[in-house]
Amino acid sequence: MPKQDPTDRSTGFLKKNLETVPHKKRVQYLNQKLRGIIQHAYKNSIAFKNKMESAGLKPKDIQTIKDLEKIPITKKADLVELQKKNPPFGGFEGVPISELKRIYVSPGPICEPGEMEYSELGWAQGMYAGGFRPGDVVINTFSYHMVPFALHMVDNSLQRIGCVVIPTGVGNTEQQVNILKTFKAAGFCGTPSFLLNISEKAVEMGFDLKNDIQLKVGFVAAEMLPESLRTSLEERLGMVIRQTYGTADVGCLGYECLKKSGMHIPDDKIVEVVDPETGKQLGPGKTGEIVATSFNKIYPMIRFGTGDLSIVTETPCPCGRSSPRLIKILGRVDQVTKVRGLFVHPGQAEEVVSRFPQIGKYQVVVTRKEHKDEMTFRIELRGEIPQPEKLKEEIEKAIRDVIKVRGNVEFIPLGTIPEGIRKIDDQRSWE
Repeated sequence: MPKQDPTDRSTGFLKKNLETVPHKKRVQYLNQKLRGIIQHAYKNSIAFKNKMESAGLKPKDIQTIKDLEKIPITKKADLVELQKKNPPFGGFEGVPISELKRIYVSPGPICEPGEMEYSELGWAQGMYAGGFRPGDVVINTFSYHMVPFALHMVDNSLQRIGCVVIPTGVGNTEQQVNILKTFKAAGFCGTPSFLLNISEKAVEMGFDLKNDIQLKVGFVAAEMLPESLRTSLEERLGMVIRQTYGTADVGCLGYECLKKSGMHIPDDKIVEVVDPETGKQLGPGKTGEIVATSFNKIYPMIRFGTGDLSIVTETPCPCGRSSPRLIKILGRVDQVTKVRGLFVHPGQAEEVVSRFPQIGKYQVVVTRKEHKDEMTFRIELRGEIPQPEKLKEEIEKAIRDVIKVRGNVEFIPLGTIPEGIRKIDDQRSWE
């Protein structure tokens, strides 16, 4: 446990020797861990051994992170099918079922094993980086029912730091407010939207959000955190809120520190950002799918495709942690479209639109004319504007700046775009 002033939430590390290790030594450490988990999984996980043999691979063929490109990616849909054929874990388990503590059943349905001794670092690293400290009383409002996140991952990670956990679970908003007040809870774990519900209920009950409710830190996950919502909650409650990212299959894959400069990749994972079409690793600054490898011998997920898009950066973080960072989650692979050789995804379109408060609804339409891709932003404006042509030019410039692909803008009548449509509509025909 880190030795420092427990009231100082602004500095410190959970595992300083790992979190500040130089890049070259980090790569050596991860390569060593990779070779170990490959050997273990090949020997103990029938599904992983089958995956390796299908690609003509032996453990000796995987020595470095770059070598991971040789291994086929396992998708969520693959897990569902394999678990149907070989329940409960599809053959990916690395120990006999009798050695487990629990079996969790998530939507899908997907089964996940719960090991006897929880050893994952990532969530606890994220909590500590976000200001959680030993002795904090924390309410955990994630669901404890069936799925592994609340009990197995969050609860165990809070205990690893030395926090006192109140397992409130979801719902019962009025009771949650009373618990926060009675126990002077310093920490909140849950979704940002539920924290908003709790704050609104507290005001409705006549409480002062900064005096009666004494929250200092928030650990949020499971849904997107708009900056506008984060800022509003932090100001209203007088607290710091940091988000994390991961999956039930492989655990934590990224966490924000207090500097809020992207999500640090934990030290017990290998995270690749790959071309969704080829599975080949992409360099920093390139948009691709997040593919994760865990060192968990109980459930060795190796090259698990999350289906999420992101960009990795290796620029130094002011907090002192040396790990690469995921800049942000940009959307899903199944929503991505390639235009003139470059990937375009909803997150980029949203960034363009967010710069112009005059825009109401929009849809990006991709077509093909004379064997050339054309991209058009179809836009409904919130009302009449004095110089539509000037606004059109400004939006088209933002499209070039953000997406790096030229796009046209077409203003259409209010009410033209129906609710629930895909943000990117690819109308190209390849006949």
